[in-house]
Amino acid sequence: MSVPITPETRLDALLGAYPALEETLIGAVPAFEKLRNPVLRQVVARSTTLEQAARLGGINVVEMVRALRTAAGQEQTSGLSDAGLPDWVSEGAVRKEIDADPMLARGVHPIGLVREAAAALAPGEMVRLLTSFRPEPLIETMRRSGFTVACLEIPAGRYATYVGRAKA
Repeated sequence: MSVPITPETRLDALLGAYPALEETLIGAVPAFEKLRNPVLRQVVARSTTLEQAARLGGINVVEMVRALRTAAGQEQTSGLSDAGLPDWVSEGAVRKEIDADPMLARGVHPIGLVREAAAALAPGEMVRLLTSFRPEPLIETMRRSGFTVACLEIPAGRYATYVGRAKA
């Protein structure tokens, strides 16, 4: 089974599809030596993305993804920006920015506003959601609704989640 290797790829998916990459991953982030323990592997690998692993190891996520793609025999065709975002993310295509933290502080969930804004997007446009956490349920909901989604940790412990409508 082929799994695309991106900053959002979870370690369990990566290692399930490419078991031989365990050595490459541990070589890049020695702290992941603990992944050899089956119990820790089950817990840690299921909840850790390559972006998080790179941050833990103090290495550049783009370089790490490119090294893992090379080791897996994947082409480097799907581009990543130097920030680690997919090449389809463009600041110029952001039509609406939503800061979820003030909404959540008032007891309002941002999913309705994100869905409404995303429904109004033209092909190639996107919504940027800012949060103080990685909004996994929202990411999965929007993907199931047919949108492309990318999430990246930005400075100061914040996350920028891009929800886009694929270009026609």
